[in-house]
Amino acid sequence: MTVEKIDTLVIGAGQAGVAMSEHLSNLDVPHLVLERDRIAEKWRTARWDSLVANGPAWHDRFPGLEFEDVDADAFAPKERVADYFNDYAKKFNAPIRTGVEVKNVVRNADQPGFTVETSEGTIIANRVVSATGPFQHPVIPPIAPKDDNIHQIHSAGYRNPEQLPEGAVLVVGAGSSGAQIADELQRAGKKVYLSVGPHDRPPRSYRNRDFCWWLGVLGEWDAEAMKPGTEHVTIAVSGAYGGQTVDFRRLANEGMTLVGLTKAFNNGSVTFQSDLVDNLNRGDDNYLELLDAADAYIERNGLDLPEEPEARTRFPDADCITNPIVELNLAEAGITSIIWATGFATDYSWLNVNAFDDKGKPAHQRGVSTEPGVYFVGLPWLSRRGSTFIWGVWHDAKHIADHIATQRKYLAYRDSSQR
Repeated sequence: MTVEKIDTLVIGAGQAGVAMSEHLSNLDVPHLVLERDRIAEKWRTARWDSLVANGPAWHDRFPGLEFEDVDADAFAPKERVADYFNDYAKKFNAPIRTGVEVKNVVRNADQPGFTVETSEGTIIANRVVSATGPFQHPVIPPIAPKDDNIHQIHSAGYRNPEQLPEGAVLVVGAGSSGAQIADELQRAGKKVYLSVGPHDRPPRSYRNRDFCWWLGVLGEWDAEAMKPGTEHVTIAVSGAYGGQTVDFRRLANEGMTLVGLTKAFNNGSVTFQSDLVDNLNRGDDNYLELLDAADAYIERNGLDLPEEPEARTRFPDADCITNPIVELNLAEAGITSIIWATGFATDYSWLNVNAFDDKGKPAHQRGVSTEPGVYFVGLPWLSRRGSTFIWGVWHDAKHIADHIATQRKYLAYRDSSQR
């Protein structure tokens, strides 16, 4: 069997892989992108039907191509986002090979680079870039009840309200996915219980500017590390229904039952932490802190932006907040479904190199790993807070491509006697 050779091999053709390919192309780095499915496949098949981008079209894009058929301040539907990356790859004739799964990567012992075993044969690559992202395997926690009478799915498997059986729904997790799914189910007439943990809750917009703009001018997107103690804090933001602020108190006033962090299931009942009020208050504090920072920025820079005092109006506390539920009998509550919006895990079982810490997480500095020649792109906080946004991954990919190009120059050096 013929062994294919390439300078740089990129694994994954989502937003990270496409961005990586563009920058490598611009630097004349010979490379190949392998994708086991289609370009941006997860935007098409691993999201619910009504999902739209969480950022407006002017923000959630690469610099080289706009959404010509989506208003700049609107939120692109998921299929349109997937088409965008397909169009972008065509724009520079990206060398993407779809339908090829990478099974194993090891460092060569007797020659430079790595041997890569794929479903279509063997490739020798000088460098390997993992662009598989953080959302690889849905995680359902071990507390999930072993009850065949309850329909249980991860948010990655949720598509629309019609796929669920009759009855109430418990949504566990109130980040962007959980909050949006719970809202959609309630609008569809479902009785919804939403388990709310620690979260940030920015305004969708404030004083005629989207929160993406505010985080930009306030320097928040460029923050290089999480604040201590916020590692498990999700962000609740949505572009659904034209873009609205996620307000859990509003949802409760509209009939949704909020509960605290899900604790355990036992004998047909579920128990919750008594932290609902604290979680809501901290989310409100986060919301108000951004409003205060925005007001100060406007005053400091003399901007003429309309005041918005109604943004500080707080909905009254519904009964589920003043009298939090700490235990619930699933049958008595009519709960027939549980949706686990509990995040994802990564899987690097195919990448057998010395590029991970003792907890199995990628060990890197801005995507340049501890294993020479191995790189990561598309991970949260790769270089900054904005790394997982479309524009952020584009800039991270540029840094990594520059690093690769520099290494190639060193390796191409010949001293004067050789010349």
